[in-house]
Amino acid sequence: MSVQRAERKAVNLLAELGIDGLPVEVEDVARRLGIRVENADLGDDVSGVLVRSGEHAVIGVNWTHHPNRRRFTIAHEIGHYLLHEEGTYIDKGTHARFRDEQSGSGTDQEEIEANAFAAALLMPAKKVREEARRRPFDPADDADLNALALTFGVSSQAMSFRLANLKLLGQG
Repeated sequence: MSVQRAERKAVNLLAELGIDGLPVEVEDVARRLGIRVENADLGDDVSGVLVRSGEHAVIGVNWTHHPNRRRFTIAHEIGHYLLHEEGTYIDKGTHARFRDEQSGSGTDQEEIEANAFAAALLMPAKKVREEARRRPFDPADDADLNALALTFGVSSQAMSFRLANLKLLGQG
């Protein structure tokens, strides 16, 4: 699977579920897919975990992390659920790094794809472009970036990456 296919999967999911508003209610997306989301004490290093067996899946999300981080983690784990093989995925820190040894050998490509899926789910390209055109935006202005990030319910860092990936930085 490619990053582009992962992003298309997120766009198609939003369309299938009839989700058009912002911010995307990621826990509702998980629920509608039949995935249970549980807050968990995962320690400082682990942001989330996906455990899937057959049609049953649970996402554990670190309840001590910022709400924006939790939202991205849930979206990332939904990405693993829809894009990758059955198993257990443990994601550490602000960047997902590995699946545990019980699920076989994970690849960085899977993490890149899950991140791309999460970004497209929470910050759909069409909506980001609309918002960037709708309001004056100076990417060097933290207040502008924070306002845009708030609209999507993501961190300013996630918003910056998305803007860069969509080649929208420097436009206003």
